[in-house]
Amino acid sequence: MPLDCSQPEGYKAKMIEQLRPSTREEREKWIQQADYNLFNLHGDQVYIDLLTDSGTGAMSHYQWAALMRGDEAYAGSTSFHHLKEKVQELFGFSYIVPVHQGRAAEHALAQALLNEESVVPGNTHFNTTRAHIEYRQATAIDCAIEGAFQIEYQHPFKGNVNLLKLEEVLQSYSGNVPMIIVTITCNMSGGQPVSMHNLRQLREIAKRFNVPVIINSARFAENAWFIQEREPGYGSWTISDIVREMYHNADGMIISGKKDGLVNVGGLFATNNRDLFNKVRKYILLCEGYQTNGGLTGRDMEAFAVGLNEVTQQKYLDDRISQVYRFGKMLIDANIPVQQPIGGHAIVIDASAFLPHVSQEEYVAQTLAVELYVEAGIRGAEMGALLSGRDPITGNNRPVATEFLRLAIPRRTYTNDQLAFVANALRRIHDRRLTITRGLYIVHEDVNLGHLTIQMIRAEEKTVAV
Repeated sequence: MPLDCSQPEGYKAKMIEQLRPSTREEREKWIQQADYNLFNLHGDQVYIDLLTDSGTGAMSHYQWAALMRGDEAYAGSTSFHHLKEKVQELFGFSYIVPVHQGRAAEHALAQALLNEESVVPGNTHFNTTRAHIEYRQATAIDCAIEGAFQIEYQHPFKGNVNLLKLEEVLQSYSGNVPMIIVTITCNMSGGQPVSMHNLRQLREIAKRFNVPVIINSARFAENAWFIQEREPGYGSWTISDIVREMYHNADGMIISGKKDGLVNVGGLFATNNRDLFNKVRKYILLCEGYQTNGGLTGRDMEAFAVGLNEVTQQKYLDDRISQVYRFGKMLIDANIPVQQPIGGHAIVIDASAFLPHVSQEEYVAQTLAVELYVEAGIRGAEMGALLSGRDPITGNNRPVATEFLRLAIPRRTYTNDQLAFVANALRRIHDRRLTITRGLYIVHEDVNLGHLTIQMIRAEEKTVAV
């Protein structure tokens, strides 16, 4: 059913951060100095920052109070036990080890389970997950459903795993699949959810092949909200009950607390499998810290525990999803091509449809990201050829289904008026879109996660240089 967007934000500001406006001339200079890589911009050079929703949200006053309760004991911190109790209650896992962020849990899991013969299927692996898999010389295989990246295809659960393809992978690589990773919501398709039915069927297939299921859980609460809203039979369930049911279909989880943990730092790995826990814990002890802190302070674990409670509250999620939906509706009304249905944490724009005269070889999504920054000081994130990276064997760009520009909405941070400002900037670019005919050219690129450190020039500068 349509979201009720008539209500204002369900929170008020207790502290503010001044935003610095800038001129177009300043922004043109800054983006050139940043090598046309938006990750290289300084924070005070950005007016509205939609690069990521990871660790960029605002904590509640209850979380700030929890910081003062932090127990900084190196071993056996009471703050760790508060976090552990919350994870056990919410997800049903007994063995828990914290880490400084989700990427560290990915790293430990990959180190523990993968080798050069390993194959890891999933719905659509995010780039950090894929990078950790490939760093171990293993193979990541995406099993997205048909239409997952077709922006006008109206499927309520575009993040679902293609179960037929998954079963084919498990049969073809029998004995070499150490785990299945399901990402909820699916970041690469724009925060698209995975249904409970899909999780149950996936679990049954995995059991037949004796392969553990790991849920990459950064936006688990948003996924639960979509199940409540869209999947028959769950409309009367609480968010917490839906979450518990989701994780009945998993053998373990990794999570970045910087998303649906509502904190600025932190993550964890959890499971009920003692052997799996011991394998992963070994690498966390080596690289992160002791098993009851994982490199986190006690105060951050306290705030994380409170965040896991707040994120499952119905009012919070209603406000969160409706803000993203309202922003997406502004863009749809302006005929801007966005992924539909609107996802949970971000709006993703089909950059190829937006800028039809810029070739994919000139990185059209990054080109649109640069245009948006120069136009209004707004920072988004490319989710196309740059993010997907190069095939480790051929060295060529991986083929991508769509060149997306992602605008990720930090939690409890920006007002609807500020998002309307972003929508108006995109309208102005859309009005002159046919005049934008050239993109960008790479002059330096690292091998792993190269989009973070890439150096580029405008394509016309390359032409002049030649």
